[in-house]
Amino acid sequence: MNQAITINDTDNLGVALTDLDAGTTLLVNDTEVTLQQSIQAKHKFALHDFAKGEEMYMYGLVVGTAKHDIKQGEAITVENTAHKATEFSGKTNGAFQWTAPDVSKFSNRTFNGYHRADGQVGTDNVWLVFPLVFCENRNILTIKKAFEKALGYEQSNAYSDFASSLVNQYISGASFDEIKLASSNGQAKNHVFENVKIKFITHQAGCGGTREDSDTLCRLLAGYLKNPNVAGATVLSLGCQNAQVSTLQSAIADASGTLTKPLLIFDQQETGKETDLIEGAIKETFKGLIEANKIERQPAPLSKLTIGLECGGSDGFSGISANPTLGHVSDMITALGGKAILSEFPELCGVEQELINRTNDPAHAEKFIKLMRTYAKAAEDVGSGFDMNPSPGNIKDGLITDAMKSAGAAKKGGTSPVVDVLDYTEYANEPGLSLLCTPGNDVESTTGLVGSGANVVLFTTGLGTPTGNPIAPILKVSSNSKLAERMPDIIDINTGEVIEGKKSITQMGEEMLDQVIKIASGEIQSKAVLMNQEDFIPWKRGVSL
Repeated sequence: MNQAITINDTDNLGVALTDLDAGTTLLVNDTEVTLQQSIQAKHKFALHDFAKGEEMYMYGLVVGTAKHDIKQGEAITVENTAHKATEFSGKTNGAFQWTAPDVSKFSNRTFNGYHRADGQVGTDNVWLVFPLVFCENRNILTIKKAFEKALGYEQSNAYSDFASSLVNQYISGASFDEIKLASSNGQAKNHVFENVKIKFITHQAGCGGTREDSDTLCRLLAGYLKNPNVAGATVLSLGCQNAQVSTLQSAIADASGTLTKPLLIFDQQETGKETDLIEGAIKETFKGLIEANKIERQPAPLSKLTIGLECGGSDGFSGISANPTLGHVSDMITALGGKAILSEFPELCGVEQELINRTNDPAHAEKFIKLMRTYAKAAEDVGSGFDMNPSPGNIKDGLITDAMKSAGAAKKGGTSPVVDVLDYTEYANEPGLSLLCTPGNDVESTTGLVGSGANVVLFTTGLGTPTGNPIAPILKVSSNSKLAERMPDIIDINTGEVIEGKKSITQMGEEMLDQVIKIASGEIQSKAVLMNQEDFIPWKRGVSL
């Protein structure tokens, strides 16, 4: 295993692959370096002396400048490094040429999915229940409690049982040191329906704020209804809110034309008594579940997969192992005729020109430039900026500047052409790689990916995050083996073997696609699904990094 590497031959920063002591002499990219101080794994160090203001390069891109003189072998930190990103303009190359990866191993593979009337194929079969406004959250939760108990989805409260065991032993006279710690594993009951699940969304939107916020919410929910993982839906409306039923119906028409799935809408102010509203919703939803349960998994080509590409809790290894592995999967899916969606525009800062040059439609390049510049200006107008994107956890684990973080994050998008550029809530209809404008916030971005059609999401992390989604399986991909060992309950795939030199990106990517096929076929469940992690946060188009 190498002790340190550069990612691109033009880089002037080295990356420590393991903890390195001060005084260690290394040969990195044909440059001999003696470390001036200890360097933690994932962190960077200078390959030569830097003068104040000199540019730093990683991934072949500018990722920062020296705040003051830096000696060869010194650590790169927030104290000595300032954010700087490569400038971008219009397309600077001709037609983009791409060599697709060899996908012969997967060309005849299929997954078992749920076929929809519009030609899409779901990796799950979900009846979705959601409100148009936060005023209906209580009623949604009431229906949720009723259905989960009746249908066998309710789990025993493991932690309540755990706490009760401690209390009962204490009441029986045991001292704290004598109390025996019992397991906190809950047991689920047998389910009534084999082929359909019922899932519930609540949110804090739909009224107040701006009308644009409510319109955006309706477009997002229309995307969820169009997502092939959804079999049908029940919607609760209060009646007087900004997010009107008519607004949702218009958004559905824009997204789908004619919705080919059952949609049940209940308005509380029209219905009258709350009991009538809830009983009516339960009765008609149960009838819908009976019909949806008749849909069974059937084979589908891998071209029917739409993968969302996401990262959260990133570390200094994310851009070396996990993200490039996702990039290879993205390229394979694209080569097979499927769709991939790369989101998180604040984390494309500094790689814009590369992505612009990967477009072949001038309109796509222009749209991307406009979205990026509008977003950046909005952040600056409130006294922030993309340079403030790295979180304390990112910085602690080696991502010092936003450009450094972005250069690694963009690797999730692989190398294929950009076939479309989508604003938030727009649906991915074109086979190939699309760029989707979302915040860098994990849940807001993941929520947006699924609303734009992702039927499975690959989510890289170096620090660990439990994020899930109500209707799409999310696979957590660890950038390092220590995380996979420390948090096995949330990590589905470990790419730490790339860092350790045991596997190549190609090998890791093929293993990951195998795992995606199993998840898409319902053969196994992602850890987020097993943990019932079902996050949903709409982006209100304010400044969120």
